[in-house]
Amino acid sequence: MTTNLSSFETRKCRLCLCNDLEIVIELNDSALCDDYLKVRVEQRKYPLVLNLCKKCGFVQLGHVVPPEIIYEDYIYFTKSSPGLTAHFKKYASEVMESLELGNNNLIIDIGSNDGTLLKYFKMLGQAVIGVEPSKPAAEIANKKKIKTYNNFFDSNLVKIILESEGKAACVTVNNLFANVVDLNQFIENIFELLSPDGVLIIESSYLISMLDNMVFDFIYHEHLSYLSVKPLKKWFLQYGLRLFNISKIGTKGGSLRYFVCKEKSFWSEKDSVKELEHSEQEGVELEKKFFKFHSNIFDIKTKVDHFLMAYSNKRIVGYGASATSTTLISHFELNNYLTYLVDDNESKIGRFSPGFHIPVHNSNMLFVEKPDLIIILAWRFIDTIYPKIKDLGIPILVPLPVFRII
Repeated sequence: MTTNLSSFETRKCRLCLCNDLEIVIELNDSALCDDYLKVRVEQRKYPLVLNLCKKCGFVQLGHVVPPEIIYEDYIYFTKSSPGLTAHFKKYASEVMESLELGNNNLIIDIGSNDGTLLKYFKMLGQAVIGVEPSKPAAEIANKKKIKTYNNFFDSNLVKIILESEGKAACVTVNNLFANVVDLNQFIENIFELLSPDGVLIIESSYLISMLDNMVFDFIYHEHLSYLSVKPLKKWFLQYGLRLFNISKIGTKGGSLRYFVCKEKSFWSEKDSVKELEHSEQEGVELEKKFFKFHSNIFDIKTKVDHFLMAYSNKRIVGYGASATSTTLISHFELNNYLTYLVDDNESKIGRFSPGFHIPVHNSNMLFVEKPDLIIILAWRFIDTIYPKIKDLGIPILVPLPVFRII
């Protein structure tokens, strides 16, 4: 782990640079969400506090852990996330159709991971380039003949790409935009990469869906920003860009796909932009939404605590060794109850969970050594998980979006 870097608190809005920030959510301190260990060693825990910019309405994490620390030993691969491979196959086809792309257009995916999305664009006749800071993920992509730069996306890399590949017809940023520390430099670099009528596509979790659907465990240190339409649309204009279309996506508990072009491009604004902008204006004020969100988290935590008291001397297992599991375990203090975790992701099996060092086993362990209770930590995938374990005859606790026992 990198030792010459340290985390820091940010006191300015990541978009408008205003310093009038209000704390709206404060969770328990947590270790880095995906830092599952091969060997137990002490791990630092960092604050998890969300701030709301009173000027532009942008929501961001108040404490920044440098990406060099987070991604140095990053072990997440796209293929390990249930349903995401099929999602990206559909994504590539939808983008080809909506942008009316012919053959051999340059498509650059920033944060391309193992190249899954680019693989489908390549199959559809496009020229593809990936940018991925994780060495293991970049190696997998290059082995699949998806040309991938193992670098962070910075101005030096932009110059290299422009000299060797030229400008892009499409730049995609999927589930990464929210992770960027310096968004202003990031968007300037993308502007340089785009052709005059090129399109930037950002897919990311939607703040309003996160609040409405109780996806509080999606708050962790990778996710520095929590995106909504109004502040983003205004911010894009500062950099000569226009938000011209938005699609609603079901991933990550509710996401949006933002289509952005250069200000003088021929793309015209779709009704979807005004509709979502209007819904944010007419909806409950963010402060009130956050108050309700915080209250619901507290109520569910209390119910979970009361229920688990009856299992204090029992074997309790958590299903799901994911990034979101780390936040859920930490804030609900489930480490006091869990004997071990199970998962179907081979990269997590045999490791220890972030912060609390709970061992992770293959899900087959449930059939070998039946526990007394299973907590579905990866609750958004309950439809995939439940059929695998329903015949065990063991009580199953599903903590979110509402507390329930199966």
